[in-house]
Amino acid sequence: MSTITQVERGGLFEISEATLAELKSSKYYNDDLAPTSISERSWTTYSITMLWVGMAICIPSLSLASGLIGMGVSPWLSVLNVALGNIIILVPIQLNSQIGTKYGIPFPLFARLTFGTLGAQIPALLRAITACGWTSVQAWVGGGAVGAMIGTFVPKFADQGWTIGLPSWGGIQESGGGQFFGYVIFMLFIAWVAYNGIDQIKWVQNIGSPILIVVMIGLLAWAYSITPDGTGFFEVMAQPSDDALIEASGGFAFVYLTGLMGNIAFWATMALNIPDFSRYAKTQKDQFRGQLYGMPLPMAACAFIGAYFSQATKMAYGEAMFDPTGVFYHLDNKIMIFIAAIGTVAATVTTCVAANVVAPANGFSNLAPKKISYKKGVVITIIIAFFILQAWWIYGSGAAYFTWMNAYGTILAPIAAIFIADYFVVKHKRADIASLFKGAEGRYWYSGGFNVAAIIAWVLAFIFPLLTYFGVQGSFWTFINSINYVWSFVIGFVVYVLLMKTSLAGNSDVTEEEHEAFTERA
Repeated sequence: MSTITQVERGGLFEISEATLAELKSSKYYNDDLAPTSISERSWTTYSITMLWVGMAICIPSLSLASGLIGMGVSPWLSVLNVALGNIIILVPIQLNSQIGTKYGIPFPLFARLTFGTLGAQIPALLRAITACGWTSVQAWVGGGAVGAMIGTFVPKFADQGWTIGLPSWGGIQESGGGQFFGYVIFMLFIAWVAYNGIDQIKWVQNIGSPILIVVMIGLLAWAYSITPDGTGFFEVMAQPSDDALIEASGGFAFVYLTGLMGNIAFWATMALNIPDFSRYAKTQKDQFRGQLYGMPLPMAACAFIGAYFSQATKMAYGEAMFDPTGVFYHLDNKIMIFIAAIGTVAATVTTCVAANVVAPANGFSNLAPKKISYKKGVVITIIIAFFILQAWWIYGSGAAYFTWMNAYGTILAPIAAIFIADYFVVKHKRADIASLFKGAEGRYWYSGGFNVAAIIAWVLAFIFPLLTYFGVQGSFWTFINSINYVWSFVIGFVVYVLLMKTSLAGNSDVTEEEHEAFTERA
């Protein structure tokens, strides 16, 4: 292999053509994993902003604030909680974006750099399982819309009194019959789409997203229409916290911190695989500004709509609604229900397949490429999403929704921290990209393909907060669980940096001299 393996232009690096040709014979290489060339990094600030706007504006985003309302938090404090959580998670997202833009590498290669060539399967598999959960949640949202559409023709589906008992991790749980059967239909549909290729129906995103924005505005107007006579728009938002409900949920500090950790965890998966997107950014400024403009403001806007909707339903019906798709069952105009439901389905199906089904399907396939095809990966994803990560439990209430996000956030937080610690502190932002494809012959093989330091730091970081989910009680455990994302992040970062000062680091650190030796400055 040529001594020069990469070329630098204007602070961005790409694999040299000769090196790329040689790497193609490696069993650790495929075209999907190949680093982007500098010419392929063409996404501008606008492109990245629109990417985030498209991901942020969705029904589950509304439920972040409505879930807090349901636990007794006031509307404005709920909006603040969501906004603060998204600003906090934007920090690791921005930091982990940098390597993608600089070296053009996707998430799996970043994982190899840190966890080892084989150890990279750990973060990849965890990302895949979490995506299965979001597949389930998104399908539940789409299923609510499907149930409402059918309900315009079959009255039984629109009957709120029709409930069925479903087995869940919390015991038998009552769920609306129309929503559940709509969920089954929607889940089968996204399985079919993912199995056969999303390109056939990508056009629906073009009509779905604009309609969804109209649906959200309509939701706000409907919420205003049901408030008691004489209640001003901002009077709804000015309602105080429900002290009795907050105390019943564990007290203000616990409820608010738990909500904050859940809001941080909402984008915890993106804090890991953001290089999959940032590797197409034209410059570091473009990826930074695009994410700064595209994520916090739309999320805050969704939080406002979610908070207003939930508080209005509490004032009108005595109990805050959590799931916005439940509004379909309160409308009398069948044409309006059908159009709104069509928009929700159209916007949800492409988001669900592209963001939440394809990634785990590829992840499962990557575990045993010779035995598990992408299509088999789709089937595995749907089975896990439906039977194990049950949407009727995860999305059944605000408390369960935040419990789910906090649980996976606790496990994923140290991985994001380890990535940041490795790239910025341990490896000083220097990487030998060609070595990521060399397996045992490369510097990122560590010990038998696994970076033991990363695995130890990851386990030590999440194990203590997670114990509370298995019945461990006490003020200390309650405290660390209420700050689970921050706890896991800090512990993972510190422990990893300390362990990488030992022999566990191997020869993974690239010195400045070595980096210059295999880099051509163009």
